[in-house]
Amino acid sequence: MGSLDSGFPIKRASPLLRPPSPSPSLSSSPRRGDRGHMSLLQRPRSKLARLLFLFEKVDYLQWICTVIAFFFVVILFQAFLPGFITEKSGVATRASPRDSWDFGGLGDLDFGEGIRFEPTKLLERFRKERVEVNSSVAALGRPRKRLAIRGPELALVVVDLSPDASQLLMVTLAVALKEIGYTIQVFAFADGPVHAIWRNIGVPVEILQINGRSQFTVDWLNYNGVLVNSLEAGMVISCLSQDPFKSLPVIWTIPERELALRLAGYASNGQMQLMTDWKQKFSRATVVVFPNYVLPMMYSTLDSGNFFVIPGSPAEAWEAKILSASRNVHELRVEKGYASEDFIIAIVGSQFFYTGSLLEHALILKAIVPLLAHFPSDDAPHSHLKVVVLSGNSTGAFNISLEAIALNLGYPKGTMEQIIIDKDESSFLGIADIVVYGSFLEEQSFPAILIKAMGLGKLVIAPDLPIIRKYVDDGVNGYLFPKENIVLLTETLFQLISSGKLSPSARNIALIGKENAANLLVSEVIEGYASLLENVLSLPSEISSPKAIADIPKHRKVNWQWILFKGLKYENNDFNGYRILDKLEEQWYRTHMDNSANSTKIMDQEFSPANWAEEKLIEMENTRRRLAEEELKDRTDQPRGTWEDVYRSAKRVDRAKNELHERDDRELERTGQPLCIYEPYSGEGAWPFLHNSSLYRGIGLVGYDFF
Repeated sequence: MGSLDSGFPIKRASPLLRPPSPSPSLSSSPRRGDRGHMSLLQRPRSKLARLLFLFEKVDYLQWICTVIAFFFVVILFQAFLPGFITEKSGVATRASPRDSWDFGGLGDLDFGEGIRFEPTKLLERFRKERVEVNSSVAALGRPRKRLAIRGPELALVVVDLSPDASQLLMVTLAVALKEIGYTIQVFAFADGPVHAIWRNIGVPVEILQINGRSQFTVDWLNYNGVLVNSLEAGMVISCLSQDPFKSLPVIWTIPERELALRLAGYASNGQMQLMTDWKQKFSRATVVVFPNYVLPMMYSTLDSGNFFVIPGSPAEAWEAKILSASRNVHELRVEKGYASEDFIIAIVGSQFFYTGSLLEHALILKAIVPLLAHFPSDDAPHSHLKVVVLSGNSTGAFNISLEAIALNLGYPKGTMEQIIIDKDESSFLGIADIVVYGSFLEEQSFPAILIKAMGLGKLVIAPDLPIIRKYVDDGVNGYLFPKENIVLLTETLFQLISSGKLSPSARNIALIGKENAANLLVSEVIEGYASLLENVLSLPSEISSPKAIADIPKHRKVNWQWILFKGLKYENNDFNGYRILDKLEEQWYRTHMDNSANSTKIMDQEFSPANWAEEKLIEMENTRRRLAEEELKDRTDQPRGTWEDVYRSAKRVDRAKNELHERDDRELERTGQPLCIYEPYSGEGAWPFLHNSSLYRGIGLVGYDFF
């Protein structure tokens, strides 16, 4: 009855948790007191067992829920993947490759349509300057007359004269600019084989000598503008940031991405001084030019409104030539773990990351699935068809999702592989038979990875986007397919592959694409720089205006100047950007450590009583000596004389000290020597010129004879 009064129902213990009863043959019946004692000992054990059972039950439930959720996500993705048609009954059936693919559900996905770079501030500044010039001309009522004493002169600063892609770009640009009236002077920090090329095209070269403070004895005011090529050549930006060179137009071309990759580390490591220095350098340049639309977004933290993009560079074609000349395709395949009989399809995409890229890769993978039946393998689980997805997305979720999609589409294990590309993408492109561009993003310039693939002689298949259709002619130097109908991609692949290899016609098209890729975007680069110079340079009246861009001969805008580099060993100077970064970081670290040591030393001295006592004694001694000298000076008789005597004495002392290199105006008039009127430049930029000659006060001189 006591149990009923308590109000709690009695629960029967589970047989699994009930302790085993002792055998009657082994133990006698317990007494009343012993029975109570045993119940007290058994009660905690029963609670612990119940708790363990509850945990096991929860673990099983979580595991079951996880499995159900996983299959639910897979089924949901399978249902909405294009190529599958969902019936009203809810049963998903696989559509054949010939069936139409449903793209109705793609509207909610992000395919990167909003990724665009527009130099709004820079273009607005150019527009205002043109309006001001036109208004000033209208105020005069007549066109401005130019004396046309000489043409515009440009200074081109490069790192060294080694044969690389940047030298090819600058040589091609210089040849074209000379055609419309520009005069160019090249400055380099080190000599090299390209020195002869510059001399052959009539461009003088000067090797810069750097002093201890990274200053140069170059009068930059002799030029109407300065072109700085590459990140390392930006050492001259510090000199151009000082008077009297602050107002000189500077166009800084940066093709490297090394600094952009380190900017986040500077902020996290507290190296704010490095960030500040780079911001000052970037803001000093009138225009910072990038060869693609990815770099200005990577350098966005340093943007001061002067970023500009001139798409195009021979860097991709240059790298393809180096790889083709140095490595064999068979060796590369063995190095990467592929057999010579494997047929490799490389899927590449945009350099931008967006959520729709996963679905785009899934569509391309589905279009390739029917090819598996045409690649029989010696080993049943494996196929000679290999699909390599080259992606810059290194997240584990993307990789897992891509593998799940491949297995769900029916790819045998090991057939599809994702490769995280950084700078080794050329070697993977080199072993591919076909390169499929699997991005539907409307980009602003032709994808650089397609230029590299075409330069390696690979057959390129891409969606018929406007920017791609501009340079890829379907069936001539590549193949196009509509992104709304991926089935045509499958049909194109069947036409290009014969007996597990590329057909002869496909090889011919790949060779044509290789020839075109060697000189792609040349006209865009030359016209882009010529137009930029027109907007940036402000020429005085004695300088003749350059010719119009349309006057550049067409043969100068068709090819890069490969012919001038014939016979030279191509080099790939990828580490130039790292050298200056390592140097600046080392300098910052050394300065930071010195400042820390000096601060510690000063603090130690500041709280030292002995040093304070010594400083007080020195100050008292100096005061006593100064008072004694003043008293002695008052007692000394000063000789007096005429002004001529004082003047002669002063001049004699000056000549004895050899501190004055000029004579006054009257003395110059008496001796009949030319009078020099100095135009001293105030600013740190003119300091390297001091004491190089007797005319150390200035740079510009005007001479007059007095006879």
